[in-house]
Amino acid sequence: MPPLISHRRLLEPRSLADALKLLRDEGPLVPMAGCTDLYVSLNFGALKDTRFLNLWRLAALRTIELRGDALSIGALATHTDLIRSPLVRTRVPMLASAAREVGGVQIQNRGTIGGNVANASPAGDTLPVLSAADAIVVLKRAGDTRRVPFTAFYTGYRQTVRRTDELIVAFEIPAIRGKQCFRKVGTRAAQAISKVVMAATVGDRPRIAVGSVAPTVVRARRTEAALAAGASIEEAEQMLIAEIAPIDDIRSTAEYRRRVAANLLALFWNGSSGR
Repeated sequence: MPPLISHRRLLEPRSLADALKLLRDEGPLVPMAGCTDLYVSLNFGALKDTRFLNLWRLAALRTIELRGDALSIGALATHTDLIRSPLVRTRVPMLASAAREVGGVQIQNRGTIGGNVANASPAGDTLPVLSAADAIVVLKRAGDTRRVPFTAFYTGYRQTVRRTDELIVAFEIPAIRGKQCFRKVGTRAAQAISKVVMAATVGDRPRIAVGSVAPTVVRARRTEAALAAGASIEEAEQMLIAEIAPIDDIRSTAEYRRRVAANLLALFWNGSSGR
């Protein structure tokens, strides 16, 4: 039986400014929007939080637009929004590919990119894309805005640098030159948690990020440097295996994840232009 919710409190801000004031004055509050993860925890009786801030109606956080040379994606943009956006498909096609493999259509219609990031699961499908894209996380609180490189956003398993009075409001993605790749390996292509998920780009320099192989998404800096220096793909595979720290769990084994990560790297690198 789902737990009773009568002891829980839901606040409904009228605007982003109102939401930030509530976080400052009424906190701590748990921000919520699509609730695709939160409702699962509630249904299983694992949700201990009792006070929530509903952001779903804040349309200002759904904007997808160019700001200078960067693509700005509002935190409440849904996976369906990402799939349908001409700007996303043109500038960050690997993000549109990731969004297509997040659950089924219902989840894509409700789940948001901000929620996927804030949930901080190392298996989150959009996380390797944002890491490989050198995205910036825009955090806002009453009277202040700060920008954090995505690669510095996570501090540990399910832990981030977001303060309790801050909201993730947007992601800024600089122009990406060269080929992009997204690959997810799971029990099924979608509606399954990834066993290994990888995003990569090759242009002026290779950028590689892998999920489900460590407590947080891994940006494979040493592997990137090896490839940029002319290492063979076999050498790069061994470097990648040394950079990740997969575990055995109910979805897969550590050895399988190491092998698959190496294979995905080879598929990407050998399929890149000129290789």
